[in-house]
Amino acid sequence: MVALFPSREERAWVRGAQAGSAADLEALFRAHWPRAFRAAYLVVHDAAAAEDIAQEAFLAAIRRLDRFDRRRPFGPWLHRIAVNRAIDWARSRQLRAEVELAGERAWEDARDLSDETVAALARLTPEHRAVIVLRHLLGYSPAEIAELLGLPRGTVNSRLRRGLDTLKEAVSREA
Repeated sequence: MVALFPSREERAWVRGAQAGSAADLEALFRAHWPRAFRAAYLVVHDAAAAEDIAQEAFLAAIRRLDRFDRRRPFGPWLHRIAVNRAIDWARSRQLRAEVELAGERAWEDARDLSDETVAALARLTPEHRAVIVLRHLLGYSPAEIAELLGLPRGTVNSRLRRGLDTLKEAVSREA
């Protein structure tokens, strides 16, 4: 479950970053970069592209920081930007069927995924892959995913169900 309210420390970082503090901006980056990268990577399955997407998402968030509501947590806002950019990237390019796992930083928290599951995840549409990554690997609730992606809750639930069904079928076929 993702926090609904930012910590005092995070609010202070946002306030400082809004005032131009490089140290607070760096603190926000350090706190949120790994999950933004991981979210982008798990959608696009390309480490270099995920790094670019996460950097662009962070820069976009910083450019719009003056409009950010400090009463809300920064992470979900950044993840929404990163995931939407990752979906756009995946839509604009044909994804390869093979996923290279060796040495990928993004899998630090997902080591329990089998190669078959990773390969099956890579074959899902970017829309299905995004909701599964947000729900099952980053821990967002369907309501939070709906808000992050700007989708109706029913669409999120439908994509989760269809994506998980497709994933289950693909993994069982390969087993």
